[in-house]
Amino acid sequence: MKLWGGRFTKSAEEWVDAFGASIPFDQELVHEDIEGSLAHVSMLEYCNILTVEEASTIKKGLETLKEKAEQGELDYSVENEDIHLNLEKLLTDEIGPVGGKLHTGRSRNDQIATDMHLYLKKHTIEIMDNIKQLQQALLGQAENHVETIIPGYTHLQRAQPVSFAHHLMAYFWMLERDYTRLEDSLKRLNVSPLGAGALAGTTFPIDREYAAKRLGFDGVYDNSLDAVSDRDFILEFMSAASMIMMHLSRFSEELILWSSQEFNFVELDDTFATGSSIMPQKKNPDMAELVRGKTGRVYGNFVSLLTLLKGLPLAYNKDMQEDKEGMFDTVTTLEGSLKIFSGMIETMSVNTGVMEKETHSDFSNATELADYLAAKGLPFREAHEVVGKLVLQCIEKGIYLLDLSLEEYQTASPLFEEDIYEVLKPSTVVGRRNSAGGTGFDQVRSAIKKAKRKIQEK
Repeated sequence: MKLWGGRFTKSAEEWVDAFGASIPFDQELVHEDIEGSLAHVSMLEYCNILTVEEASTIKKGLETLKEKAEQGELDYSVENEDIHLNLEKLLTDEIGPVGGKLHTGRSRNDQIATDMHLYLKKHTIEIMDNIKQLQQALLGQAENHVETIIPGYTHLQRAQPVSFAHHLMAYFWMLERDYTRLEDSLKRLNVSPLGAGALAGTTFPIDREYAAKRLGFDGVYDNSLDAVSDRDFILEFMSAASMIMMHLSRFSEELILWSSQEFNFVELDDTFATGSSIMPQKKNPDMAELVRGKTGRVYGNFVSLLTLLKGLPLAYNKDMQEDKEGMFDTVTTLEGSLKIFSGMIETMSVNTGVMEKETHSDFSNATELADYLAAKGLPFREAHEVVGKLVLQCIEKGIYLLDLSLEEYQTASPLFEEDIYEVLKPSTVVGRRNSAGGTGFDQVRSAIKKAKRKIQEK
């Protein structure tokens, strides 16, 4: 007989039970469910709804289940549907009928909402720490490569040279926004639905604030219907997770390109690469490719939950059982991806010689020529035209801008002088761009100092 079976005349068939059960996946919430129950029974005792003896017996039983859960010794049953009814049945088996008093003043609706709040709060804080570790790995590489110059790209075409540290720090600041988004989400996540009941509250004289405080929540939901219906906190987490994965996916794409023989800018440590079953020479950037690929499943989880919720009336509906697997998967995928990335960046080797050679083998210093002429009074659009023709001239001759003679420059414009060759050096091109947030070496060093302060504040 089901724990809720009093109204029914017969039991469901096993295959129907299996279809409706969530215990195969929501057992992930066992620790949160026990934690919530311990707070709830303490509140019931505090409010004199349970006697001291009853509460003590239930607490001891829950602690026993907690120990068994940590050892992986709990046996769950599909017949008992979900983690809540499974634990209630196990508790009653452990301590007798008094275990049935645990559910006084509580519904599974506010119980599962509480579990998920606790679960996501714990993992949000862990993910924030994962982000911090990746930021520290980026800072470590950036400090070593302030004056390492790499071609900068737009449209995947060579554009302007930049400090490699500056390029890495772009991802630091993306991750900083990700961190603050998660940090801000905790304000809305750290609220307790416990005590909202099925949808309308309870007639028992409970103290929701007392239970919330024991669980580390900042307060309680102001509306019982909202408390059990709300999944915004999961959606907000999934939205933030999707942006983090998008940033990691973009970075993955660059690492994949940079580690190819065509670029050869970096080499990933063997730990984060694999070989081929047929081609002995291969070293594939599989971990970066997997992060790029796993981004799609995180997006999918987000869209799936949005779609799940869009047509649901208040309050709880069985559809909402489907909110958990995507949440668990997003957490696991994001945590794993961030850890992989920290390791990849920390152990990555940078081929500075290749980068330097490449910055001397392109026209990414052309903008510097146009700025040079504009600084001498020529309208920028005219300067752009002059330099464009010089680039075309070089292409036709198979040379680069530094290879042109002074005479050729002065034929294009009398404003060119001998200092043009110093201006065109990649180190000069990069070093002079010291506008706020620019790639100039002084600016990059300042940005690294600022980033270190951000890390110390966390």
